[in-house]
Amino acid sequence: MTSVVAIVQARMGSTGLEGKVLKHLAGKPMLFHVVDRLRAASTLDSIVIATTQRERDRPIIDLAEEQGLAWYAGPEDDVLARYEGAAREAGAGVVVRITSDCPLIDPVTVDGVVRYFSRGDYDYVSAGINSGFPRGLDTEVFTREALSMAHRKAEQKAFREHVTLYICRHPEEFKVGRYSAPPELSHPEWRLCVDEEADFRLMVEIYDRLYEKSTIIDMREVAGLLLREPRLLRLNAHVRQKEV
Repeated sequence: MTSVVAIVQARMGSTGLEGKVLKHLAGKPMLFHVVDRLRAASTLDSIVIATTQRERDRPIIDLAEEQGLAWYAGPEDDVLARYEGAAREAGAGVVVRITSDCPLIDPVTVDGVVRYFSRGDYDYVSAGINSGFPRGLDTEVFTREALSMAHRKAEQKAFREHVTLYICRHPEEFKVGRYSAPPELSHPEWRLCVDEEADFRLMVEIYDRLYEKSTIIDMREVAGLLLREPRLLRLNAHVRQKEV
């Protein structure tokens, strides 16, 4: 049976908010919440933290070990090689790519994307802003073979830095699909990832209102909150996403 492995890329360095992955949110590191939410996804066989070989990223490895998670330390700038190594060590047949700056990653969406991917015999399926989701729920699912092919063939620096960019830019080589947001989450104008301090302030407001220990926040509750209190979205409305 094919092993479905979520690989979460995480490092302490950031051009926007240094050390954001371990910044505390509701008393826990942000990365803890990402993992906690992924553990609620029923389609995942395991979760691996993919970090770098730099000493400053050792606290990420420590957190992974505290949480009983596998980890892989690879190159800092060649994230594609890091994913390929993590997938190889984990024995992944299918990889679910998650970034550590998404403390509201939605396990329901993750399960939906994995099932859609499996039913369609795809090489790669994405769910993100291009399919109607808020930024921060981004989920990509792809075969180990597609990852290995990208690793072998991708030469441009951008392809090495952005794991799936080679796949997305070469649809003639891969069977590519897109998973659309359900109506209640169809808000691509919302920014629910953390790149800047303003993004983190919005997360603090959401977690302060909705988070209860031993449970995870339902994304439908988040949607309801933001529709009731649209002023919260103004906290990070000025932040511009970095272009690939």
